[in-house]
Amino acid sequence: MDVWSYWSRIFCRRVLFLFCVFQEYLSSMLDCPPTCSCSLTEIYCNKSDTGKFFPVVALQDTGSSGNSSVDIAELFNNISSIHIENWTGLQTLRDVDMELYTGLQRLNLSKNPLTTLSWQLFQNLQLSELRLDGVVFDCGCDVRWIQLWQQRGEAGLHTQMLFCRNGAFKIRLQNMYITLCDVPEINVSHNSNLMMIEGDNVTVSCNGSGAPLPEVDWTVAGLHSINTHLSNVYWPNIHSINLTLVNVSRDDNGFLLTCIAENLVGMTNASIQLAVQFPPVILKLSEPERRHDTCIEFTVRGYPYPTLRWYHQQILQSEYIRTEMDFYRDYLEGCLTLLNPTHYDNGNYTLQASNSLGTVTKTVYGHFLTAPPFDPDPDGSPVPSDNAIRPEEETFGVKISMCCGSAGLRLHNCKALYGYILIDLLNFVFLSKGRLAVISGEEDLPADEVVIGMTHIPVIQKPQYFR
Repeated sequence: MDVWSYWSRIFCRRVLFLFCVFQEYLSSMLDCPPTCSCSLTEIYCNKSDTGKFFPVVALQDTGSSGNSSVDIAELFNNISSIHIENWTGLQTLRDVDMELYTGLQRLNLSKNPLTTLSWQLFQNLQLSELRLDGVVFDCGCDVRWIQLWQQRGEAGLHTQMLFCRNGAFKIRLQNMYITLCDVPEINVSHNSNLMMIEGDNVTVSCNGSGAPLPEVDWTVAGLHSINTHLSNVYWPNIHSINLTLVNVSRDDNGFLLTCIAENLVGMTNASIQLAVQFPPVILKLSEPERRHDTCIEFTVRGYPYPTLRWYHQQILQSEYIRTEMDFYRDYLEGCLTLLNPTHYDNGNYTLQASNSLGTVTKTVYGHFLTAPPFDPDPDGSPVPSDNAIRPEEETFGVKISMCCGSAGLRLHNCKALYGYILIDLLNFVFLSKGRLAVISGEEDLPADEVVIGMTHIPVIQKPQYFR
């Protein structure tokens, strides 16, 4: 027998067993109505009942101190299907009946004596199916929304034969004719974008019109600016509301301000996006950090988006130095990326950010490598660097003169060798001024070799010190 297959089957059985135990534990926490059957995802009530209210699953007392590890809200959210059929006392549904079941997708209310039903019960749900077979509503504006949903094919209502009672007559709901009853219309005072400068005061207005007269309001949850509302009603069918923003904040740049108008029939909305302009600010400018390449990280905020310029002795831009950044809302985040910087790149790096409202600068010092005591001229000749002019005994460069027998070297036919020894960590770099003198009488050695004893040693120039 395959050992791996054996243990895999054992593991799967244990997982299945634990899942069943956990499911039974969660189900035991729910007190299902007596004429219903319940699971973690469904409440099913198909037996006749005289209840007048929508059946709400109750929580059983588990004997705990109240600090249950189970998220009760998540428990109700998992219920995706409710079937309530033939409850002779159920004539209406209330907001409180549905607000717990935030994950509900299928609702069957067939054969119940409902006389009316509000669309607002379902406005926060993603219903894929609403069954109303055998329900006879009272014809009127209250159920006009069901007629509209039928016409649009929403929630599967277009597949059902629905009726309403008009006095002594029962008619098909799709044939109901009623005046002054429709979804409200809405218009706002500005186009889709409202441009302003930080600190401004601005007023926007929204008009909702229709019959029945709609309720109208601006949604301001999450808005940072101080705001006030002023409502006016112009009978018979216009409701207007003005929203004033005081001392507009940059934190509201990009905020989507939405006006909602709703009545018995439905809801409509219109939105304005706030564009708050403000001068740039440099939130972050870090010292160089070695990554894949060397990065001077920055974060800049401003709107309109600022133009960025870098300065280091002169305006920077080359194949070795580039700016890489991303945009997020009104933030610019990125790096000034340097490819293999040397001591020549040491110094102050100044970032300038500019837009139509202002300019700001910030400077950071970048140190990449310590300069050698003798830097070469552009023609390759080594000359003392500024910071290398100090007493000879204090420098890393040592001028030496070697003759026969000096420093313990057993050499013959010696001539003078003048050179400089530069110590950089574990590497020795030999630099010469002009042509290297030779040892052991060899007058015409290549300029990149020196002879100690009878051995030719190449002189390797360290690349980051020479361009």
